[in-house]
Amino acid sequence: MIVAYIDGGARGNPGPAGYGVRIEHEDRTLVEEFGESIGVATNNVAEYRGLLAALEWTRAHGHQGLHVRSDSLLLVQQMLGNFKVKNAGLQPLHARARLLAHEIGRVTFEHVRREANAHADRLANTAMDLASEARRS
Repeated sequence: MIVAYIDGGARGNPGPAGYGVRIEHEDRTLVEEFGESIGVATNNVAEYRGLLAALEWTRAHGHQGLHVRSDSLLLVQQMLGNFKVKNAGLQPLHARARLLAHEIGRVTFEHVRREANAHADRLANTAMDLASEARRS
């Protein structure tokens, strides 16, 4: 099973937003890392966009299992079914994530402290920097 560290954020909430994803083998060796600026969004939308990117990467590369680590308690608890998805803007993102997780087969979720998510945080901040620069142009 591979591991995806995901993070998303927005400066201003909503504001210039982006996400970061770090894919690792279980032994913590790097497989790939990437991020993307997503324009103006909320931090929760950015978190879900990071999750969707990790799920899409996993499916595209033919993996049958994924362990997601995120410092977003809301996202993790919603994906585990412990919290309802009340925000209308998050509902389609959540539905898409559930569908992708089902297509992959085995997807597990773990809430981690912010310090344990430093690589994904760095990638998300780089993406937010790009979003901020694009907004100023």
